[in-house]
Amino acid sequence: MEINIGISEKDRKEIAEGISRLLADTYLLYVKTHNFHWNVTGPMFNTLHLMFEEQYRELADAIDDIAERIRALGFPAPGSYKQFIELASIEEETGVPSAEQMIRQLVEGQEAVVRTARKVLPLAAEVNDEPTVDLLTQRMQVHEKNAWMLRSLLK
Repeated sequence: MEINIGISEKDRKEIAEGISRLLADTYLLYVKTHNFHWNVTGPMFNTLHLMFEEQYRELADAIDDIAERIRALGFPAPGSYKQFIELASIEEETGVPSAEQMIRQLVEGQEAVVRTARKVLPLAAEVNDEPTVDLLTQRMQVHEKNAWMLRSLLK
């Protein structure tokens, strides 16, 4: 059955492609944050272990919301590591960096997700796709706050 939500198929497709990149960045940031939660060491262990856990749990919920928005727009959500690696602007971490490097990488990852969301926002706003605008705005708020909190640990 055709989708008739007041947004053309062309615009829905372009938005879905943009939020597919957001999904990929979010998923790679989730994996990286979960990895760092497991592997952090040092004098800030407890603080970072708990902070990383809070962040990866929030990211897990966000992944589902983003994927469901792609589906609501009428397109399949990417769901493989290969697709995520191809779409993401965030690089995976295969080693175990120092706690400070973990924080720096997560700041960079949080900021990358904000940039990805910000790229999609103008089109979604232009075609009155308020659900996507709301999703993107919420994601940017969360990631900007997380980046600030992580950055504060480096002072």
